[in-house]
Amino acid sequence: MKSGTPGFVGGRLREAREARGLSAIALSDIAGVTRQTMSQYEKDQATPGPEVLARISSRLNLPEQFFMLPLRETERGTIFFRSMAASTKTARTRAESRFAWLQDITEYLTEFVELPEADFPVLSLPEDPLLISDDDIEEAAANLRAYWNLGELPIANMVSLLENKGAIIARGALGAETLDSLSEFAPGQKRPFILIGTDKGTSSRWRFDAAHELGHIILHAHVPPSLLAKADRFKLIESQAHRFAGAFLLPCASFGDDLYGANLDNFKTLKLRWKISISAMVMRARQCGMITEETERRLWINLSRRGWRKLEPYDDTMPPEEPRLLRSAIELILEQGGQTPDEILGRLALSSSDLESLTGLPDEFLTSFSRVSLRQQSFEAETTSETSTAQIIPLRPRRRTV
Repeated sequence: MKSGTPGFVGGRLREAREARGLSAIALSDIAGVTRQTMSQYEKDQATPGPEVLARISSRLNLPEQFFMLPLRETERGTIFFRSMAASTKTARTRAESRFAWLQDITEYLTEFVELPEADFPVLSLPEDPLLISDDDIEEAAANLRAYWNLGELPIANMVSLLENKGAIIARGALGAETLDSLSEFAPGQKRPFILIGTDKGTSSRWRFDAAHELGHIILHAHVPPSLLAKADRFKLIESQAHRFAGAFLLPCASFGDDLYGANLDNFKTLKLRWKISISAMVMRARQCGMITEETERRLWINLSRRGWRKLEPYDDTMPPEEPRLLRSAIELILEQGGQTPDEILGRLALSSSDLESLTGLPDEFLTSFSRVSLRQQSFEAETTSETSTAQIIPLRPRRRTV
């Protein structure tokens, strides 16, 4: 028989521990219990007493209410990670937990706000990645641009585009530089979710990461998780998403019209227009047949000589594309009085820092919230925002029935 804390859910303890990247042994030491006891907590064979639960809650920076939440019953899709190496297992598990929190937040917000519906076409592509050719990928990228009426010009803001089409995007550290980003098309909410890792990289790199994850959503909608465990298939799937990102961001025809000469200074100029790294543009130029293999080799040598392999021109001045959808939704329900910060945090049972980081809110925004300051902040944003960062469609409160 359980004793200690009625309603305690062991699966939530494991989820919280993994979200913080802690081993069961490390958490046992912190909580002052044995490893066996901690295992019993996670398996619902015992529950912690009030003092132990308070220590666990404090160390994991989550309210005690979190450990009373029932386990999710929603169907999960395939999560595409950029690395399946053993060295990134802890980081992948941590990211997967935070991914689930991102979906919880989105589901909660849809009770109050009408978010854009997902508008991602299902293209006619082979289900087996081995049967998807480079020509298929190029055609898929072109068809998606046509479906979204984008033409062939540079995309002003990749993150805003995806949010307008119903994707949920968050940015933040993933705990491993090799993860870069991850994505999942969540069947329960019928929309894609993307986490862009900021452990390393630049604005142009993160923009490419967003397009890479779009590639998985379009190309690999039916790929089962079991295929990701096969090294050769995983490598192929990743290379296909990379090819799609280049094709979507840099259509051969229009990109080629802009490239007047295959030298680094010309690529440097085009970086400001296309907002893509010089390295990615060099690879794309080769894919499009604009340069020979020898010219590509010479460009890589010159990149290294100029020190642009580590830091390219404009990397330190181009601002990152920040997600705005979830932040705008929270600001809307707070500004209109639909919920208070305490009510939001109470329903989600997350710490304010977790909610702020996943939704793009400023640090300590919820603890220092006031409607007056929010209205002033909104006014200042409207009068100073640039066109490229103000593309999110206006959100509307959801009509609630009594």
